[in-house]
Amino acid sequence: MQEPVKKERTRYFKAPVFAVAPMIDWTDTHCRVFHRQLTRRALLYTEMIVADAVIHGDRDRLLGYNPEEHPLALQLGGSDPGKLAEAVRIAADYGYDEINLNVGCPSDRVQSGTFGACLMRTPETVERCVAAMKAASPVPVTVKCRIGVDDQDPQAVLPDFLARMAAAGADAIWVHARKAWLQGLSPKENRDIPPLDYELVHRLKRENPDLFLGINGGIQTIEAAVAHLQVMDGVMLGRAAYNNATLLTEVDAAIYGEEERRPDWQAVCDAMMEHAARHIAGGGRLIHVTRHMVGLFQGFAGARRYRQILSAEAARPGAGPEVIAAAFAAVDTEAGPKRAAG
Repeated sequence: MQEPVKKERTRYFKAPVFAVAPMIDWTDTHCRVFHRQLTRRALLYTEMIVADAVIHGDRDRLLGYNPEEHPLALQLGGSDPGKLAEAVRIAADYGYDEINLNVGCPSDRVQSGTFGACLMRTPETVERCVAAMKAASPVPVTVKCRIGVDDQDPQAVLPDFLARMAAAGADAIWVHARKAWLQGLSPKENRDIPPLDYELVHRLKRENPDLFLGINGGIQTIEAAVAHLQVMDGVMLGRAAYNNATLLTEVDAAIYGEEERRPDWQAVCDAMMEHAARHIAGGGRLIHVTRHMVGLFQGFAGARRYRQILSAEAARPGAGPEVIAAAFAAVDTEAGPKRAAG
């Protein structure tokens, strides 16, 4: 059983912040370990975990992680202030750097539990939840939301929502700059079909200079992230960072001003082989780790073979960490990408 992680708590909400979005079925611990090999500074998020699961479930399985994943935020789902506060108290022993409340997920499963994006309709409930979480948390409490849902007018809804979150003590608010259509669109369609309204989010940041506001939705490149940071305090990438993970190697220099360095691809390979070996020794399979690595090396010579090896060879019974070495060996990392990714 994993020992709870004890560490000095640090406030990460000082602009700029670059984050990789929480994504169900994607940003598990193996994904986060991989992403951490590519960027030291990006804020990483867990998948959403429902407060009831934290309270009643296998806490070490749900909340455990590798210490190297810091800075790391836990995203919770729920709509009951008491249960969310209890989940926060439980999570405190695990040493997360931030606790985030999901007010943006549009899936049917989340709606049936009366949380996620449908909470945009009841901002007073979210306000009570955030206040209760703040009272229970030793670390920053944040919110991730949409600009509105269904027939709501974001121009009216979002300013009120932000004011309520600020009043409840939220340390940061991450805004996915699209509506969520809870009726008529699937979760996948909700990621693409509702139009983006970056200008609304930018305007609200200008009107709330003392409130940390981050932006999410449709951002594909580090260049675009840097452009948003001319206005916003934080920028969050989801699928782009997952599907084209190489862009994460640009984050520390482009966002945080660190010295530009050529990625040490051998070190990344070695670290992931070591992580995979530990996972396999604990009864896991290689594919649990390598499925998150397929998006690396877009535009590099040998990238197609790299993907083939990770997708096919890693799924074979008994596959070991040597598959990762073989995949990396197929890529011409010295030459770099043949074209600009993204």
